[in-house]
Amino acid sequence: MKLVVSLVAALATTSAFAATPAATAASKGDPKAAESIVVSVCAACHTVSGNSTTPANPKIAGLTYEYINKQLHDFKSGERKNAVMAGIVAKLSPQDMQNLAAYFSMQQPKPGTSKNQELAVLGEKVYRGGVQGAGVPACASCHGPQGQGIPTQFPRLAGQHSDYIYGQLTAFRVGTRQNDAAKMMQSIAAKMSDADMKAVSAYIQGLR
Repeated sequence: MKLVVSLVAALATTSAFAATPAATAASKGDPKAAESIVVSVCAACHTVSGNSTTPANPKIAGLTYEYINKQLHDFKSGERKNAVMAGIVAKLSPQDMQNLAAYFSMQQPKPGTSKNQELAVLGEKVYRGGVQGAGVPACASCHGPQGQGIPTQFPRLAGQHSDYIYGQLTAFRVGTRQNDAAKMMQSIAAKMSDADMKAVSAYIQGLR
């Protein structure tokens, strides 16, 4: 999936969702019913556990039900564009997407390790403090100090492949991805340099 990236400060409390994410997901979809689709379709890119080992394919384990379900619907409607995913979701019913969202939201995400520690050190400054003078806010303000995200609003980032994060930031900056709430990520990414994006992506991969 990337499944996506937002960096702006969250204003609303989500404690009710954070308390019972598994129960919330299960009540909206049937993870057991998704297993055949996971094995026959999703596993090729994301693995059965949702912990993709291919840098270009996002880890989707542990993302919230709401986030996964929205991305699947956005791929199907064309609001989020990806030729591969468009072909896959075209065959899925709304219930299939709910079941898949429930399934992957309940999988345990595996931690990652930054490949470039020097770059990750620079990225930590962006993640925790933003880019001074450029109007780029701290990623942690929305995605949390440990990259766990905020349920129903901002996705988990911790351990995500740096290549995928960098690709999505670039897509937001050039406008090929536009399905973020209120176009916040487009606005933020437009203010980031290529070096900023690569550095924060390297840091996020090792964040845990």
